[in-house]
Amino acid sequence: MTKRQTVMGAYLGMDTTPQTPDRQPKAVDEHASKTGLRAVAVFEAAKGLLVIVLAAALVVMRDRMEDLAEELLYHLHIGFEHHWAQALLHGASSLSDMRIWSVLAMALSYAAVRFVESWGLWHRRVWAEWFAMLSGALYLPLEIAKVAEHRRWETIAILIMNLAIILYMLEIRLREVRFAKKAA
Repeated sequence: MTKRQTVMGAYLGMDTTPQTPDRQPKAVDEHASKTGLRAVAVFEAAKGLLVIVLAAALVVMRDRMEDLAEELLYHLHIGFEHHWAQALLHGASSLSDMRIWSVLAMALSYAAVRFVESWGLWHRRVWAEWFAMLSGALYLPLEIAKVAEHRRWETIAILIMNLAIILYMLEIRLREVRFAKKAA
């Protein structure tokens, strides 16, 4: 086995040692910070839980959506003539049961993915580190476009948090490569 194969195997989270019944591929990241991974795991689980709560609120309040949208605009002192206020009112008035159940199904699917990722990170699984990095990277173009469109603190904070998680996961995987190089 070459040194390059050993390094690439470490980068991908795989132990390249020939397999025997008592020697399985590396599934647990022994070198990554348990605290760091668990912090990301809690964050991902919180995102999943938030989506479930919002979806449940949508289902419970589906009959009052139009009234709630009007009350929200009134309390925020936003006139109904604004473009996005009209869009909010239109969206609230055109919510069908099929749309609500579709949103609920998508929300539960998203939450399930976040919970699986969270479990994997909590238990320091290599696949979860890769999954966190790649799933976070999928959102980057959208988040960058949102920041470019509206430079609000919320969109900037979301982008920064996502970048921090991606870079942290990348650093963990690269550290594993450096560790493999030293061991080889």
